[in-house]
Amino acid sequence: MPRIYTRTGDDGTTGLLYGGRVSKADVVPEACGTIDEAVAVLGLARAHGDDPVLSAEVLDLQRELFVVGADLATNPEERGRLEPGVSLVSPEMVARLETRIDELVASHPLPNAFIVPGATPVSACLDIARSVIRRAERRVVELRESGGVVNEDAFRYLNRLSDALFVLARVAAGEAEPTSRIE
Repeated sequence: MPRIYTRTGDDGTTGLLYGGRVSKADVVPEACGTIDEAVAVLGLARAHGDDPVLSAEVLDLQRELFVVGADLATNPEERGRLEPGVSLVSPEMVARLETRIDELVASHPLPNAFIVPGATPVSACLDIARSVIRRAERRVVELRESGGVVNEDAFRYLNRLSDALFVLARVAAGEAEPTSRIE
């Protein structure tokens, strides 16, 4: 029976896709770990949801985040082995998100004030996922600024995803969301 533990990380390092190791404190595992956290929170949103269409959309986003994670976690010398849409974020992935955001906003106009999250369990989970993705964006900027290899489409994808999650959270919340201003 295979074991879940390998003991290879006991020295404080973690493996990169297609070889190589980095410190677990490096920016790459921090960015990838933050993306993994977002995948888990999106799973919580799906678990709380009862809308099969929204659940399917969230599952698709979770799967796309695995592509982002693979893109970021690849040994820089082996990036030529990445496959668009599988392990490499593509411009088409970004374009799909932009189209979906536009569709959602057209059918569910956004409020003119800041929203206080928490109207429903699903909307609250989507808002948490959005904030985790924003943190992942900051980690990716840190990676890029420290000289790491960053696919700009991966960065753009994360930026659009946080917008998409904001809109999806508004859709999931319905009409009863409080704003940050008392009216």
